[in-house]
Amino acid sequence: MASTADSDLPSTPGPSAPRPLGDLVNVADFERRAAEVLEPGVHGYYAGGAGDERTLRENVAAFGRHRLRPRVLVDVSAVSAATTVLGSPVSMPLLVAPTALHRLAHPDGEPATARAAAAAGTIYTLSTLATSRPREVCAEAPRAPRWFQLYVLRDRAVSQALLDEAVECGFDAIVLTVDAPRAGRRERDVRTGFAVPADVEMPAIRAAVGAPTGPSPVQFFSLLDTSITWSDLERLCADCPLPVIVKGVHTAEDARLAADHGAAGVIVSNHGGRQLDGVPAALDMLPEVAEEVGDRVEVLMDGGVRRGTDVLVALALGAGAVLVGRPILWGLACGGEAGALRVLEILRAEVELGLTLLGAPTPADVEPSHVRAG
Repeated sequence: MASTADSDLPSTPGPSAPRPLGDLVNVADFERRAAEVLEPGVHGYYAGGAGDERTLRENVAAFGRHRLRPRVLVDVSAVSAATTVLGSPVSMPLLVAPTALHRLAHPDGEPATARAAAAAGTIYTLSTLATSRPREVCAEAPRAPRWFQLYVLRDRAVSQALLDEAVECGFDAIVLTVDAPRAGRRERDVRTGFAVPADVEMPAIRAAVGAPTGPSPVQFFSLLDTSITWSDLERLCADCPLPVIVKGVHTAEDARLAADHGAAGVIVSNHGGRQLDGVPAALDMLPEVAEEVGDRVEVLMDGGVRRGTDVLVALALGAGAVLVGRPILWGLACGGEAGALRVLEILRAEVELGLTLLGAPTPADVEPSHVRAG
C-alpha cells in the first residue's frame, strides 16, 4: 500500500515530524508507533478487518498454535535466507504484499516502498488501488523487482491498460486477486467515515470513472467484474506474457483449478481478514493447498506474519515464501522509505537467526518435521 511533489501531498499525511527509528526493534513496535502517527481513519483502514475481525485476529494467532522443532549438530556456519520465487532470486522468503493507498501513510507512497523492497533484496507488489501507476513506480524505483496486483474491472479496457503498462514497464508477474468480488464489511471504516481525500490520486479509479478518486475504497469494489470465472483465468494466463499468480485461494479444490487453468502460482490468503469474517487463518489453510499443488506451482501465503519465526512455520507447512502487508505500511508511516526498509531488515535478520537456531542452513532445508501443532 513511493515519491511525489509537495503539491501532491494528501490532506491526511503520515508523520509530520519524523521520529528516530532506532528504538523500534520489532514489527510490534512499528505497529504501535504507526497507531500514534496516523490519522485515525487511515489507521483504521489499514489495520481493520471485516465483521467482528475474528479472522483478522486468527491470522496472527494461528502462528502461536505451532511449535518449532530445532535440529542440533547441523553445520550452520554459512546460513543464508536467500531463495528464489518464480525463478527470481530474493534475499529472503518474504515479499511485499499488495496494499492500497500508500500516500496516506507517507507522501512518498508506493515508489518509496518499492525502493525499500529493492534495497532489502526482495519483490514489491503494486496494488491496483495504489496512489501511483505502474509507470511512476518503474521510473522512481527502477531497480526494484516488482509484481503487479490486478483486479478485473467491469470496464475491462481499464484493467487491460493497467496490465499492458505493467508489462511495458518491466514488471515480472501479475497477481490476480480473486477473493474480493465485493468489499467485506469493514466496520472501522464505517465508524470513522473514512474516505480517500479528494487531493489523493488513485489512477485506476480515475481511469474507471473519469474522476480522481471515488468517495471510499469500498465503493471501488462496485466497479469490479463479478462475472469472472476460471475460463477468464485461463484466457489471462494464455494471453499474458508474464506468469500469473492467483491470490485469495482458500481450498485445495480451488488451488487445483488454478493450476489446471494455467496459473504459475497461488497465494493462500483471506485478504488479511478483510473479506469474509469467520474463514480460517491463512496459515491453517496452507497445508491442504501445499499438499494438493505444491509439486505443480509456487505456493505462497500471506496473513498474520509478524516475526521471522512465523516465516519458518509457513515454510515448514508448505509455503515457498510469504508476503507481508501491514508491517510494511507501519514502517512506511513511521519513517517513509527508511522505515519500510527497517521493517524488512528486521524480518530478514529474524529469519536468518531462526534458520540458524532451527538447524536449517537455508529456507530449502526447512521441512515439515521442523514444526508441530500445539
